[in-house]
Amino acid sequence: MSRIGKLPIPVSDNVKVTYQDSLLKVEGAKGSLQRKIVDNIELVLEKDNILVKRQSDNRRDRELHGLMRTLVSNMVVGVSQGFKKVLEIKGLGYRAQIENNKLNLALGFSHPIIFSLPDGITAKVDKQTTITIEGIDKELVGLVAAKIRDFKKPEPYKGKGIRYLGEHVRRKIGKAGVK
Repeated sequence: MSRIGKLPIPVSDNVKVTYQDSLLKVEGAKGSLQRKIVDNIELVLEKDNILVKRQSDNRRDRELHGLMRTLVSNMVVGVSQGFKKVLEIKGLGYRAQIENNKLNLALGFSHPIIFSLPDGITAKVDKQTTITIEGIDKELVGLVAAKIRDFKKPEPYKGKGIRYLGEHVRRKIGKAGVK
């Protein structure tokens, strides 16, 4: 039995969960999400918990058991609390700003990078060097943060680029001077 899959998912009073025809809908204070649940995995809705059960013990069902439990749990947490990722920009002249739901990044290239934020994602820029990405879908928040980080990954010599808050970049020693 999956150690993660057998854990019950607590559901607070302000979250409404409906499940029919393998489609799960979760509604809360921040919004609503829906997901199709794979075959051979079933959900049991109780008063204040959701249980994820698998129908057989074959390898594919065991693999999907813990995954589906985590995805459903992320949906419940997302509609009640939401998720956020924080990115830091390091480098001289590197900065960001928000204009009409578009992120404008100056990262040392000859042109600014303009990134349109998808629906359901909001971003805030503090002090032109800190970007906070928020939303109710954990998968989408992580994907947007990764795409923004990919525009200029931190380089190992000077540490310039976009990194997650608290991310440690291993630095390398530069070229030694020749005498």
